[in-house]
Amino acid sequence: MDVLSCALLALLFTGYLVLAGSDVGLGMLMPAVARTPDQRRRVVAAIAPYFLASEVWLVATVGVLAGLFPVTEHHVVAELWPVLVALLAGWLVRDAGLWLRARIDRPGWRTACDGAIVAGCWAVAVAWGLTVSGLLTGGLVAGLFTAACAAAVVCLFALRGAAFGAERLVGADDGDSADAAARATRPLARVGLVLGVLAVATAFLPAGPVGGAPVVAAALAVVLLGALVLTSGLRGPMLSRHTSAAAIAVPGALVALTADLPTAPVPDTTAVFVWVWLAPAVPVMVLGQVWLYRMTRRPAAEPTFFA
Repeated sequence: MDVLSCALLALLFTGYLVLAGSDVGLGMLMPAVARTPDQRRRVVAAIAPYFLASEVWLVATVGVLAGLFPVTEHHVVAELWPVLVALLAGWLVRDAGLWLRARIDRPGWRTACDGAIVAGCWAVAVAWGLTVSGLLTGGLVAGLFTAACAAAVVCLFALRGAAFGAERLVGADDGDSADAAARATRPLARVGLVLGVLAVATAFLPAGPVGGAPVVAAALAVVLLGALVLTSGLRGPMLSRHTSAAAIAVPGALVALTADLPTAPVPDTTAVFVWVWLAPAVPVMVLGQVWLYRMTRRPAAEPTFFA
């Protein structure tokens, strides 16, 4: 049961990074891919309601962590609480911009909400970068690995958002945003490749990761660098939909498989109770995410609740 519970937590956390990378990354890139008010509206329409589904995965991750791994949860909160507070603040600012943008039909109001979306997305990406590096190093450690790892995760968010925008922003009257997003995938992949190499190199220095499983970590590093190399090539924009997802999944897998986090055996009664509720819910989440993606494959052409 402990193995299944760990696998479930890893699946939820990794799945959240892949899904949230789409909307958070696209929000980060809004100033670069959306120059006009209509283009910005289309970006927000592409993000929403996709961001609601990704947040379900985050809530499920936190629920499983608190319910099945309270010792790990206490360690994470105690060691990373400043970053988690910043993550929560960025999350609230981003969501406030999304929810309130269409409530007042004034250019200044929409510009302020767009700024909140961009700032919130950057704050969320940076906070997740520091969270991943902190989980790998055992806490908030000032070092070259922390900086390189956090920067690499931020770049992976942006890359995932660019790939997402290249697909979701295509429209008969507005192809510029999709083209700008597609063009951004190759330079972002190259920057991510450099940062990934730096993270691997600095992992052997003091203040580096404290976890075990070096063979697993090396294999995941190869997957990350390989995905970025493919995205950097001439066919990179065409492959970025899949390679960006594989790349941003690696940090979650690294934490799940190599981080040295304190754990305790899951009581059988607790495990049975949680699994009774989760066993039918997880397939619904997966199928619902697939259905939502297919339903919202293109952003709405007309104004919606969010934009």
